[in-house]
Amino acid sequence: MPDAYPPAAPAISLIIPTFNEAATIGPLLAYLRAEIDDSTELVVVDGGSTDPTPRLAAEAGARVLASTRKGRAAQLNYGAAQASGDILYFLHADSHPPPGFERDIRRAVAAGAGSGCYRLAFDHGHWFLRLNAWMTRWPVLWFRFGDQSLFVRKKLFAQVGGYREDLLVMEDQEIVERLQRAAPFRLLPRAVVTSARKYLVNGVFRLQGIFALIVLLYRLGVPQARLLRVYRALVRQGKL
Repeated sequence: MPDAYPPAAPAISLIIPTFNEAATIGPLLAYLRAEIDDSTELVVVDGGSTDPTPRLAAEAGARVLASTRKGRAAQLNYGAAQASGDILYFLHADSHPPPGFERDIRRAVAAGAGSGCYRLAFDHGHWFLRLNAWMTRWPVLWFRFGDQSLFVRKKLFAQVGGYREDLLVMEDQEIVERLQRAAPFRLLPRAVVTSARKYLVNGVFRLQGIFALIVLLYRLGVPQARLLRVYRALVRQGKL
């Protein structure tokens, strides 16, 4: 376990939304518990899993909350509302931040960042996935997605109104846009490693094409209900 921070260091609440993540939540929480200091809160917000996700998360030492609504935005807001930390760190259940991530986040906040994220890496060596990951080093909104994780000062999160719960698609990019307008946003130089499972199930190029289509339709103002239908019709093993 890393050295403890002084009492004055801001506490972090790490918030993970889940829905049927029994295969990933145990190993992720074991990794996180080996990395965090005693002041960090691990919060798992479950959206009604039908597998043992909540039990496995509790056994791994997380505080498990049952969200009143399913949906990533609603679950993250629910977790944030009950979190005790000064800094909120949102992380997907199939993503691992780099060792020493708490130090990175605290340093960024101490330097004036209101929010920020890491670059992205995949746990698979396909050349196109490596290219996609390489693109996330650029400070361009179109390359900001939830898989990169997100840290934000709790007061700033409340100030911007949290995640928009009416968005079931693109909620991650939308909040980053508001956060960037409200306070300095820091792109951290290391990477979160995320699972390529969805790409492997759907086909790397096929899934990237679907994601590009959804982003384009979102930017053109297509209603969420239609975007959700497109996602559900095209993405195999999607959870929306």
